[in-house]
Amino acid sequence: MGIDQSPEFLFDIGLSQSPAKSTMSDGNAKRDFHVFEDTYYSLCKHYRHQLRMRPEYKIIEEIEGKHIKIVDATIMSVCLKLFPWAKYRTAKGGIKAHVSLDEVSMIPDIVNISEAKVSDRRGVDDFRYPKDTIIVDDRGYFDTKLFKIRMDDENHFVTRIKGNILYESVREYDLPDDKDEHILKDEIIRLTGKAAVENGIDQVEFRRVVVYIKEDNRTVELITNNLEWSAATIGELYKRRWLIETFFKLIKQNLQIKTFLGTTPNACKSQIFIALISYLLLELIRRTMCKTKHRFGHFVTLIRVCLTQYNRLGYIVNEIKIGVRDARKHKNPVPNLFNCQDCEKDFEQLLIEF
Repeated sequence: MGIDQSPEFLFDIGLSQSPAKSTMSDGNAKRDFHVFEDTYYSLCKHYRHQLRMRPEYKIIEEIEGKHIKIVDATIMSVCLKLFPWAKYRTAKGGIKAHVSLDEVSMIPDIVNISEAKVSDRRGVDDFRYPKDTIIVDDRGYFDTKLFKIRMDDENHFVTRIKGNILYESVREYDLPDDKDEHILKDEIIRLTGKAAVENGIDQVEFRRVVVYIKEDNRTVELITNNLEWSAATIGELYKRRWLIETFFKLIKQNLQIKTFLGTTPNACKSQIFIALISYLLLELIRRTMCKTKHRFGHFVTLIRVCLTQYNRLGYIVNEIKIGVRDARKHKNPVPNLFNCQDCEKDFEQLLIEF
């Protein structure tokens, strides 16, 4: 939904007229996207402590203090005729954002933008983390070479197992009778497939945990290289993977990344990083200035509506309320067409004549 800019506002910000889409498209195409990429990462680093102040965050006690990264990718569909470089399928184009999301701050700390045809696994070749980082992802990242890299980096991972994986059971743990009833199996395994042998991890012991998800009435099989955590902690870590799905939903619904102003790779990457900068700044304001709890979508609407008004930011986010007004009963109500017999007869006669 657009906002009409007054001539006075445009004059105050140094513009003679509202910027045209073509002007912004040309700017995104010519200006190197690394300008926005570097700006985004600089903001992440500068505000990392403030951004971790998320009141709704719940700590997993057994791994308190550990850094958890959630990895996944999302696709923005585009017209193949306008974006020929972004070929995805025979008649479809797409741009893929490979994202590493910090689990505490809900802010991406690594982003790789590629054509949609690049697999999820290949999109994270350069995602490396400090020692003792916990990485959570889905079965698209089940790859023995990736497991070897993460273990060499002394990281822990929790990943969903693919259905056709070969393994042998080494030993099985007893399940507690009085708690964690959603844990159906907890065992130590070794991977026996060809890829595991080639990457030298066929003798490494992994943990296999089967978890029942009540909400979906299904089970998931998880694998991790950590042999010490409780099975409930492993299940909770995978459950937190859904945070990145929430993040993708928020930016797609509220920020401009589904419709691109330019068609070149540079223009698209620029626009995505500009959207991420906007997301970071909006979350920074929402978490540090708001005295009341605003849902992100509601908060974006509030900022958008007030963007051209000369008000203090504190007043906008704390004093302005967006509400729904109840409908009032009119003193002389208009007759309902289908509750009025005369009107109903006239309507039927009109249909016959037509």
